[in-house]
Amino acid sequence: MRANKLITVSVISVLLVTGSALADNNKIKLAPLMDSDFHDDGVPLKDKVELGRLLMFDKILSGNKNISCASCHHPLAGTGDGLSLPIGEGGLGLGVTRDTGSDADAVHERVPRNAPHVWNEGAKEFTAMFADGRLELDHAYPSSCKTPVGAGLPDNLENIVACQAMFPVTSATEMAGQAGENSIADAAAAGNIAGPGGVWDQLAVRLQGIPEYVNMFIVSFGDINQASDITYAHAANAISAFERVFWRADNSPFDHYLRGDKNAMSNNAKKGMKLFYRKNKRENSCAGCHSGVLQTDHAFHAIAMPQIGAGRGDGFDGHEDFGREQVTGDPVDRYKFRTPSLRNVALNAPYGHSGSYNSLRAMVEHHINTVKGINNYDQLQAKLPSRADLDALDFIVMNDPARVAEIATHTELHGMSYSPKEVDRIIDFLNALTDPSSVDNRDDVPASVPSGLTLAE
Repeated sequence: MRANKLITVSVISVLLVTGSALADNNKIKLAPLMDSDFHDDGVPLKDKVELGRLLMFDKILSGNKNISCASCHHPLAGTGDGLSLPIGEGGLGLGVTRDTGSDADAVHERVPRNAPHVWNEGAKEFTAMFADGRLELDHAYPSSCKTPVGAGLPDNLENIVACQAMFPVTSATEMAGQAGENSIADAAAAGNIAGPGGVWDQLAVRLQGIPEYVNMFIVSFGDINQASDITYAHAANAISAFERVFWRADNSPFDHYLRGDKNAMSNNAKKGMKLFYRKNKRENSCAGCHSGVLQTDHAFHAIAMPQIGAGRGDGFDGHEDFGREQVTGDPVDRYKFRTPSLRNVALNAPYGHSGSYNSLRAMVEHHINTVKGINNYDQLQAKLPSRADLDALDFIVMNDPARVAEIATHTELHGMSYSPKEVDRIIDFLNALTDPSSVDNRDDVPASVPSGLTLAE
Protein backbone atom coordinates (compact mmCIF):
# COMPACT_ATOMS: atom_id res chain seq x y z
CA MET A 1 0.00 0.00 0.00
CA ARG A 2 1.30 3.45 -0.86
CA ALA A 3 2.13 5.10 2.43
CA ASN A 4 2.30 8.55 0.87
CA LYS A 5 -1.40 8.30 0.01
CA LEU A 6 -2.37 7.31 3.55
CA ILE A 7 -0.02 9.36 5.69
CA THR A 8 1.73 12.27 4.05
CA VAL A 9 -1.04 13.78 1.96
CA SER A 10 -2.43 15.69 4.96
CA VAL A 11 1.00 16.97 5.95
CA ILE A 12 1.78 18.08 2.39
CA SER A 13 -1.46 20.00 2.06
CA VAL A 14 -1.04 21.76 5.40
CA LEU A 15 2.59 22.71 4.80
CA LEU A 16 2.03 24.06 1.32
CA VAL A 17 -1.13 25.99 2.15
CA THR A 18 0.19 27.62 5.31
CA GLY A 19 0.65 31.31 4.71
CA SER A 20 -0.43 31.22 1.08
CA ALA A 21 -3.25 33.34 -0.25
CA LEU A 22 -5.77 32.71 -2.99
CA ALA A 23 -4.18 32.63 -6.40
CA ASP A 24 -4.69 36.09 -7.89
CA ASN A 25 -3.05 36.08 -11.28
CA ASN A 26 -4.89 38.10 -13.91
CA LYS A 27 -7.90 38.18 -11.53
CA ILE A 28 -7.98 34.37 -11.26
CA LYS A 29 -8.98 33.66 -7.68
CA LEU A 30 -8.95 30.02 -6.65
CA ALA A 31 -8.41 28.60 -3.21
CA PRO A 32 -6.01 25.63 -3.10
CA LEU A 33 -7.49 22.29 -2.13
CA MET A 34 -7.12 21.28 1.50
CA ASP A 35 -7.78 18.07 3.43
CA SER A 36 -11.04 19.56 4.71
CA ASP A 37 -12.31 19.67 1.11
CA PHE A 38 -12.39 15.84 1.08
CA HIS A 39 -14.56 13.34 2.93
CA ASP A 40 -12.87 12.09 6.13
CA ASP A 41 -10.18 14.72 5.53
CA GLY A 42 -8.62 12.29 3.08
CA VAL A 43 -7.44 9.78 5.69
CA PRO A 44 -9.94 6.93 6.24
CA LEU A 45 -9.02 3.90 8.31
CA LYS A 46 -6.01 2.14 6.78
CA ASP A 47 -7.52 -1.34 7.16
CA LYS A 48 -10.68 -0.26 5.38
CA VAL A 49 -8.65 1.18 2.50
CA GLU A 50 -6.79 -2.10 2.04
CA LEU A 51 -10.06 -4.04 2.15
CA GLY A 52 -11.44 -1.72 -0.52
CA ARG A 53 -8.36 -2.18 -2.66
CA LEU A 54 -8.84 -5.97 -2.69
CA LEU A 55 -12.56 -5.69 -3.40
CA MET A 56 -11.87 -3.28 -6.27
CA PHE A 57 -9.86 -5.96 -8.06
CA ASP A 58 -11.85 -9.05 -7.04
CA LYS A 59 -14.15 -10.68 -9.58
CA ILE A 60 -16.18 -12.16 -6.73
CA LEU A 61 -18.42 -9.08 -7.03
CA SER A 62 -19.60 -10.02 -10.52
CA GLY A 63 -22.38 -12.44 -11.30
CA ASN A 64 -20.27 -14.78 -13.41
CA LYS A 65 -17.07 -14.09 -11.44
CA ASN A 66 -15.37 -12.90 -14.60
CA ILE A 67 -14.96 -9.13 -14.13
CA SER A 68 -14.04 -6.71 -11.35
CA CYS A 69 -14.62 -3.02 -10.80
CA ALA A 70 -11.00 -2.47 -11.87
CA SER A 71 -11.61 -4.04 -15.27
CA CYS A 72 -13.17 -0.74 -16.34
CA HIS A 73 -11.51 1.54 -13.78
CA HIS A 74 -7.93 0.40 -13.80
CA PRO A 75 -5.02 2.40 -12.38
CA LEU A 76 -2.89 1.59 -15.43
CA ALA A 77 -5.52 3.23 -17.67
CA GLY A 78 -5.99 6.45 -15.74
CA THR A 79 -8.77 4.87 -13.60
CA GLY A 80 -10.71 4.29 -16.83
CA ASP A 81 -10.16 1.61 -19.47
CA GLY A 82 -8.73 3.46 -22.48
CA LEU A 83 -11.70 2.49 -24.67
CA SER A 84 -14.42 4.71 -26.07
CA LEU A 85 -17.06 2.37 -24.68
CA PRO A 86 -16.31 -0.33 -22.10
CA ILE A 87 -16.50 -4.05 -22.69
CA GLY A 88 -18.21 -5.41 -19.62
CA GLU A 89 -18.66 -8.92 -18.29
CA GLY A 90 -17.74 -11.58 -20.83
CA GLY A 91 -14.83 -9.67 -22.34
CA LEU A 92 -11.19 -10.63 -21.93
CA GLY A 93 -8.09 -8.49 -21.54
CA LEU A 94 -7.42 -5.09 -20.02
CA GLY A 95 -7.61 -1.62 -21.49
CA VAL A 96 -7.21 -1.23 -25.21
CA THR A 97 -6.37 -4.94 -25.52
CA ARG A 98 -9.76 -6.02 -24.14
CA ASP A 99 -11.87 -8.02 -26.59
CA THR A 100 -15.55 -8.86 -26.75
CA GLY A 101 -15.20 -12.44 -25.52
CA SER A 102 -16.07 -15.61 -27.36
CA ASP A 103 -18.74 -18.26 -27.79
CA ALA A 104 -21.43 -18.33 -25.11
CA ASP A 105 -19.44 -15.96 -22.89
CA ALA A 106 -19.23 -13.18 -25.50
CA VAL A 107 -20.64 -9.80 -24.51
CA HIS A 108 -24.16 -8.98 -25.64
CA GLU A 109 -23.43 -5.28 -26.18
CA ARG A 110 -20.96 -2.56 -25.41
CA VAL A 111 -21.53 -0.58 -22.22
CA PRO A 112 -23.33 2.46 -23.67
CA ARG A 113 -21.26 5.20 -22.02
CA ASN A 114 -17.55 5.81 -21.56
CA ALA A 115 -16.00 4.58 -18.31
CA PRO A 116 -15.25 7.86 -16.49
CA HIS A 117 -12.13 8.48 -14.47
CA VAL A 118 -12.62 8.55 -10.69
CA TRP A 119 -9.88 10.98 -9.65
CA ASN A 120 -10.75 13.14 -6.63
CA GLU A 121 -14.33 11.93 -6.32
CA GLY A 122 -13.84 12.02 -2.57
CA ALA A 123 -13.99 15.82 -2.78
CA LYS A 124 -17.05 17.10 -0.95
CA GLU A 125 -18.05 19.33 -3.86
CA PHE A 126 -19.13 16.29 -5.89
CA THR A 127 -22.89 16.06 -5.46
CA ALA A 128 -23.82 13.93 -8.48
CA MET A 129 -22.49 10.78 -10.10
CA PHE A 130 -22.80 9.19 -13.55
CA ALA A 131 -22.87 11.19 -16.78
CA ASP A 132 -26.60 11.87 -16.44
CA GLY A 133 -26.54 12.54 -12.67
CA ARG A 134 -29.00 9.78 -11.87
CA LEU A 135 -27.31 9.49 -8.48
CA GLU A 136 -27.49 12.78 -6.59
CA LEU A 137 -26.94 14.04 -3.08
CA ASP A 138 -30.37 14.48 -1.49
CA HIS A 139 -30.85 14.30 2.28
CA ALA A 140 -34.47 13.17 1.88
CA TYR A 141 -33.25 9.72 0.85
CA PRO A 142 -31.35 6.93 2.68
CA SER A 143 -27.64 7.70 3.00
CA SER A 144 -28.46 11.16 1.59
CA CYS A 145 -28.39 9.78 -1.95
CA LYS A 146 -31.20 9.92 -4.48
CA THR A 147 -30.73 6.90 -6.74
CA PRO A 148 -32.67 4.66 -9.14
CA VAL A 149 -33.70 2.41 -6.21
CA GLY A 150 -35.16 5.29 -4.18
CA ALA A 151 -35.85 4.30 -0.59
CA GLY A 152 -34.32 0.87 -1.23
CA LEU A 153 -30.79 2.18 -0.78
CA PRO A 154 -29.16 1.14 2.54
CA ASP A 155 -28.92 3.91 5.14
CA ASN A 156 -25.34 3.21 6.27
CA LEU A 157 -23.42 4.36 3.20
CA GLU A 158 -20.78 6.85 4.24
CA ASN A 159 -20.69 9.25 1.28
CA ILE A 160 -21.77 9.69 -2.34
CA VAL A 161 -18.79 7.68 -3.61
CA ALA A 162 -20.00 4.68 -1.62
CA CYS A 163 -23.50 5.21 -2.99
CA GLN A 164 -22.10 5.05 -6.52
CA ALA A 165 -20.19 1.84 -5.76
CA MET A 166 -23.51 0.07 -5.15
CA PHE A 167 -24.63 0.16 -8.77
CA PRO A 168 -22.19 -1.31 -11.33
CA VAL A 169 -22.80 -4.75 -9.79
CA THR A 170 -26.50 -4.44 -10.66
CA SER A 171 -25.97 -3.93 -14.41
CA ALA A 172 -26.31 -6.96 -16.68
CA THR A 173 -23.86 -5.51 -19.19
CA GLU A 174 -21.30 -4.28 -16.67
CA MET A 175 -21.00 -6.92 -13.94
CA ALA A 176 -24.14 -8.96 -13.19
CA GLY A 177 -24.41 -10.98 -16.40
CA GLN A 178 -27.48 -11.97 -18.39
CA ALA A 179 -30.60 -13.59 -17.00
CA GLY A 180 -30.21 -17.36 -16.89
CA GLU A 181 -26.46 -17.25 -16.41
CA ASN A 182 -26.39 -16.90 -12.60
CA SER A 183 -28.73 -16.10 -9.71
CA ILE A 184 -27.39 -12.55 -9.33
CA ALA A 185 -28.16 -11.84 -12.99
CA ASP A 186 -31.63 -13.32 -12.50
CA ALA A 187 -32.25 -11.01 -9.54
CA ALA A 188 -31.04 -8.00 -11.51
CA ALA A 189 -33.26 -8.88 -14.48
CA ALA A 190 -36.24 -9.21 -12.15
CA GLY A 191 -35.54 -5.79 -10.65
CA ASN A 192 -34.67 -7.28 -7.26
CA ILE A 193 -31.70 -5.13 -6.36
CA ALA A 194 -32.26 -4.21 -2.73
CA GLY A 195 -34.74 -6.80 -1.48
CA PRO A 196 -34.21 -10.17 0.24
CA GLY A 197 -32.31 -12.48 -2.11
CA GLY A 198 -31.55 -9.48 -4.32
CA VAL A 199 -28.27 -8.55 -5.97
CA TRP A 200 -26.78 -6.89 -2.90
CA ASP A 201 -27.87 -9.64 -0.53
CA GLN A 202 -26.34 -12.34 -2.71
CA LEU A 203 -23.04 -10.51 -2.99
CA ALA A 204 -22.93 -10.09 0.78
CA VAL A 205 -23.42 -13.86 1.19
CA ARG A 206 -20.49 -14.49 -1.12
CA LEU A 207 -18.25 -12.24 0.98
CA GLN A 208 -19.49 -13.80 4.21
CA GLY A 209 -18.19 -17.15 2.96
CA ILE A 210 -14.57 -16.03 2.51
CA PRO A 211 -12.71 -16.17 5.88
CA GLU A 212 -10.02 -13.65 4.93
CA TYR A 213 -12.63 -11.10 3.94
CA VAL A 214 -14.64 -11.75 7.11
CA ASN A 215 -11.61 -10.99 9.27
CA MET A 216 -10.88 -7.83 7.31
CA PHE A 217 -14.47 -6.59 7.59
CA ILE A 218 -14.45 -7.20 11.36
CA VAL A 219 -11.24 -5.18 11.74
CA SER A 220 -12.46 -2.39 9.45
CA PHE A 221 -16.01 -1.82 10.74
CA GLY A 222 -17.16 -1.35 14.31
CA ASP A 223 -20.64 -2.75 13.59
CA ILE A 224 -19.38 -6.09 12.23
CA ASN A 225 -18.70 -8.84 14.77
CA GLN A 226 -19.37 -11.93 12.69
CA ALA A 227 -19.75 -12.95 9.07
CA SER A 228 -23.52 -12.52 9.01
CA ASP A 229 -23.16 -8.81 9.86
CA ILE A 230 -21.48 -8.08 6.51
CA THR A 231 -23.63 -6.29 3.95
CA TYR A 232 -22.79 -5.10 0.48
CA ALA A 233 -23.04 -1.54 1.81
CA HIS A 234 -19.97 -2.27 3.93
CA ALA A 235 -18.15 -3.39 0.79
CA ALA A 236 -19.18 -0.19 -0.99
CA ASN A 237 -17.88 1.88 1.93
CA ALA A 238 -14.55 0.08 1.73
CA ILE A 239 -14.30 0.55 -2.04
CA SER A 240 -15.06 4.23 -1.52
CA ALA A 241 -12.26 4.50 1.05
CA PHE A 242 -9.79 2.97 -1.40
CA GLU A 243 -10.81 5.25 -4.26
CA ARG A 244 -10.76 8.37 -2.12
CA VAL A 245 -7.25 7.72 -0.79
CA PHE A 246 -5.42 6.07 -3.66
CA TRP A 247 -7.05 8.12 -6.42
CA ARG A 248 -6.91 11.52 -4.79
CA ALA A 249 -4.86 13.70 -7.13
CA ASP A 250 -4.21 17.18 -5.76
CA ASN A 251 -0.45 17.65 -6.02
CA SER A 252 -0.17 18.69 -9.65
CA PRO A 253 1.96 21.66 -10.75
CA PHE A 254 -1.31 23.65 -10.76
CA ASP A 255 -1.92 22.75 -7.11
CA HIS A 256 1.59 23.76 -6.12
CA TYR A 257 1.09 27.02 -7.99
CA LEU A 258 -2.09 27.73 -6.03
CA ARG A 259 -0.24 26.97 -2.81
CA GLY A 260 2.28 29.68 -3.47
CA ASP A 261 5.00 28.19 -5.68
CA LYS A 262 4.80 30.50 -8.69
CA ASN A 263 7.50 28.49 -10.49
CA ALA A 264 5.56 25.23 -10.29
CA MET A 265 4.01 25.73 -13.73
CA SER A 266 5.79 26.62 -16.95
CA ASN A 267 5.24 30.05 -18.47
CA ASN A 268 3.22 28.43 -21.25
CA ALA A 269 1.00 26.67 -18.71
CA LYS A 270 0.45 29.97 -16.89
CA LYS A 271 -0.58 31.59 -20.17
CA GLY A 272 -2.92 28.68 -20.79
CA MET A 273 -4.42 29.07 -17.32
CA LYS A 274 -5.23 32.73 -18.02
CA LEU A 275 -6.87 31.75 -21.31
CA PHE A 276 -8.77 28.90 -19.67
CA TYR A 277 -10.18 31.05 -16.84
CA ARG A 278 -10.51 34.29 -18.79
CA LYS A 279 -13.57 36.43 -18.18
CA ASN A 280 -15.02 38.00 -21.30
CA LYS A 281 -18.69 38.91 -21.46
CA ARG A 282 -18.68 38.70 -25.25
CA GLU A 283 -17.73 35.04 -25.58
CA ASN A 284 -17.53 31.68 -23.83
CA SER A 285 -14.45 30.45 -22.03
CA CYS A 286 -13.39 27.00 -20.87
CA ALA A 287 -14.17 27.96 -17.29
CA GLY A 288 -17.75 28.78 -18.24
CA CYS A 289 -18.43 25.10 -17.45
CA HIS A 290 -15.06 23.82 -16.21
CA SER A 291 -14.96 26.26 -13.33
CA GLY A 292 -13.33 26.13 -9.92
CA VAL A 293 -10.27 24.40 -8.61
CA LEU A 294 -11.40 21.00 -9.96
CA GLN A 295 -12.46 22.47 -13.31
CA THR A 296 -16.15 21.56 -13.12
CA ASP A 297 -19.38 23.35 -12.32
CA HIS A 298 -21.00 19.97 -11.58
CA ALA A 299 -23.84 20.94 -13.89
CA PHE A 300 -25.19 19.41 -17.10
CA HIS A 301 -24.56 20.86 -20.54
CA ALA A 302 -25.27 20.04 -24.18
CA ILE A 303 -22.19 20.63 -26.33
CA ALA A 304 -23.05 18.58 -29.46
CA MET A 305 -20.84 15.66 -28.53
CA PRO A 306 -20.78 12.90 -31.17
CA GLN A 307 -22.95 9.92 -30.21
CA ILE A 308 -21.31 6.57 -30.88
CA GLY A 309 -22.33 3.11 -29.79
CA ALA A 310 -25.76 1.52 -29.62
CA GLY A 311 -27.21 4.25 -27.39
CA ARG A 312 -29.23 4.07 -24.20
CA GLY A 313 -32.68 3.33 -25.56
CA ASP A 314 -33.69 6.82 -26.66
CA GLY A 315 -34.96 8.00 -30.03
CA PHE A 316 -37.30 6.20 -32.40
CA ASP A 317 -35.04 3.15 -32.64
CA GLY A 318 -33.38 3.23 -29.22
CA HIS A 319 -29.95 4.14 -30.57
CA GLU A 320 -29.71 7.58 -29.07
CA ASP A 321 -28.69 8.84 -25.64
CA PHE A 322 -30.71 11.78 -24.34
CA GLY A 323 -28.46 12.19 -21.31
CA ARG A 324 -29.88 14.21 -18.43
CA GLU A 325 -33.39 14.02 -19.89
CA GLN A 326 -33.48 10.34 -18.93
CA VAL A 327 -33.37 11.45 -15.29
CA THR A 328 -35.53 14.58 -15.30
CA GLY A 329 -37.97 13.71 -18.08
CA ASP A 330 -37.61 17.29 -19.30
CA PRO A 331 -36.86 17.71 -23.04
CA VAL A 332 -34.92 20.86 -22.13
CA ASP A 333 -32.26 18.51 -20.74
CA ARG A 334 -31.86 16.52 -23.94
CA TYR A 335 -28.21 15.75 -24.84
CA LYS A 336 -26.97 17.32 -21.60
CA PHE A 337 -24.24 15.51 -19.70
CA ARG A 338 -22.39 16.23 -16.45
CA THR A 339 -19.31 18.42 -16.70
CA PRO A 340 -16.33 16.22 -15.76
CA SER A 341 -13.46 17.39 -13.62
CA LEU A 342 -10.31 17.90 -15.67
CA ARG A 343 -7.83 16.66 -13.10
CA ASN A 344 -5.35 14.24 -14.72
CA VAL A 345 -7.21 14.85 -17.98
CA ALA A 346 -4.07 14.09 -20.01
CA LEU A 347 -4.23 10.52 -18.64
CA ASN A 348 -7.89 9.88 -19.40
CA ALA A 349 -8.49 9.54 -23.15
CA PRO A 350 -10.86 8.88 -24.87
CA TYR A 351 -13.07 11.85 -24.02
CA GLY A 352 -16.79 12.59 -24.00
CA HIS A 353 -19.80 10.69 -22.65
CA SER A 354 -19.35 8.10 -25.41
CA GLY A 355 -15.58 8.38 -25.67
CA SER A 356 -15.80 9.80 -29.16
CA TYR A 357 -12.58 11.82 -29.11
CA ASN A 358 -9.28 10.00 -28.73
CA SER A 359 -7.01 13.03 -28.29
CA LEU A 360 -7.06 15.94 -25.90
CA ARG A 361 -6.47 18.39 -28.75
CA ALA A 362 -9.45 17.08 -30.71
CA MET A 363 -11.63 17.42 -27.62
CA VAL A 364 -10.52 21.01 -27.01
CA GLU A 365 -11.05 21.90 -30.67
CA HIS A 366 -14.56 20.46 -30.54
CA HIS A 367 -15.41 22.91 -27.75
CA ILE A 368 -14.22 25.85 -29.85
CA ASN A 369 -16.76 25.07 -32.60
CA THR A 370 -19.15 22.36 -31.51
CA VAL A 371 -21.32 22.37 -34.65
CA LYS A 372 -18.27 22.07 -36.89
CA GLY A 373 -16.92 19.40 -34.55
CA ILE A 374 -19.91 17.07 -34.77
CA ASN A 375 -20.41 17.68 -38.51
CA ASN A 376 -16.79 16.83 -39.24
CA TYR A 377 -16.34 14.05 -36.72
CA ASP A 378 -13.67 11.53 -37.69
CA GLN A 379 -15.01 8.08 -36.81
CA LEU A 380 -11.48 6.68 -36.81
CA GLN A 381 -10.99 8.33 -33.42
CA ALA A 382 -13.25 5.79 -31.75
CA LYS A 383 -11.37 3.15 -29.77
CA LEU A 384 -13.62 0.10 -29.99
CA PRO A 385 -12.69 -3.58 -30.19
CA SER A 386 -14.21 -4.80 -33.41
CA ARG A 387 -16.99 -7.36 -33.79
CA ALA A 388 -19.20 -7.27 -36.86
CA ASP A 389 -22.59 -7.14 -35.14
CA LEU A 390 -21.45 -4.47 -32.69
CA ASP A 391 -19.63 -2.48 -35.36
CA ALA A 392 -22.90 -2.26 -37.30
CA LEU A 393 -24.48 -0.32 -34.42
CA ASP A 394 -21.64 2.00 -33.50
CA PHE A 395 -22.28 4.84 -35.96
CA ILE A 396 -26.01 4.62 -36.65
CA VAL A 397 -26.55 8.09 -35.22
CA MET A 398 -23.42 9.68 -36.69
CA ASN A 399 -24.28 8.32 -40.16
CA ASP A 400 -27.71 9.97 -40.02
CA PRO A 401 -27.42 13.68 -41.02
CA ALA A 402 -30.82 14.49 -39.53
CA ARG A 403 -29.89 13.16 -36.11
CA VAL A 404 -26.49 14.83 -36.20
CA ALA A 405 -28.22 18.12 -37.01
CA GLU A 406 -30.66 17.60 -34.14
CA ILE A 407 -27.82 17.10 -31.65
CA ALA A 408 -26.09 20.19 -33.05
CA THR A 409 -29.19 22.37 -32.56
CA HIS A 410 -29.10 21.69 -28.81
CA THR A 411 -25.56 22.93 -28.26
CA GLU A 412 -25.02 25.59 -25.61
CA LEU A 413 -21.57 26.50 -26.96
CA HIS A 414 -21.69 28.80 -29.94
CA GLY A 415 -18.04 29.43 -30.67
CA MET A 416 -14.94 30.47 -28.77
CA SER A 417 -12.28 32.59 -30.41
CA TYR A 418 -9.21 30.71 -29.26
CA SER A 419 -6.49 30.68 -31.92
CA PRO A 420 -4.43 27.54 -32.67
CA LYS A 421 -1.56 29.03 -30.64
CA GLU A 422 -3.90 29.69 -27.74
CA VAL A 423 -5.12 26.10 -27.94
CA ASP A 424 -1.49 25.04 -27.56
CA ARG A 425 -1.24 27.08 -24.36
CA ILE A 426 -4.53 25.71 -23.01
CA ILE A 427 -3.25 22.18 -23.56
CA ASP A 428 -0.05 23.16 -21.72
CA PHE A 429 -2.27 24.16 -18.79
CA LEU A 430 -4.32 20.97 -18.99
CA ASN A 431 -1.10 18.97 -18.80
CA ALA A 432 -0.20 20.94 -15.66
CA LEU A 433 -3.29 19.39 -14.01
CA THR A 434 -1.54 16.00 -13.90
CA ASP A 435 -0.49 14.85 -10.43
CA PRO A 436 2.90 13.08 -10.82
CA SER A 437 1.85 10.42 -8.31
CA SER A 438 -0.95 9.40 -10.69
CA VAL A 439 1.36 8.54 -13.57
CA ASP A 440 2.77 5.28 -12.19
CA ASN A 441 0.06 3.35 -10.35
CA ARG A 442 1.47 -0.17 -10.56
CA ASP A 443 1.50 -0.47 -6.78
CA ASP A 444 -2.26 0.06 -6.65
CA VAL A 445 -2.76 -3.46 -8.01
CA PRO A 446 -2.70 -6.27 -5.42
CA ALA A 447 -0.78 -9.47 -6.10
CA SER A 448 -3.85 -11.59 -5.36
CA VAL A 449 -7.36 -11.35 -3.89
CA PRO A 450 -8.99 -13.34 -1.05
CA SER A 451 -11.49 -15.08 -3.32
CA GLY A 452 -8.63 -16.84 -5.10
CA LEU A 453 -9.97 -15.71 -8.47
CA THR A 454 -7.56 -14.37 -11.05
CA LEU A 455 -7.07 -10.61 -11.19
CA ALA A 456 -8.78 -8.48 -13.81
CA GLU A 457 -8.08 -9.82 -17.28
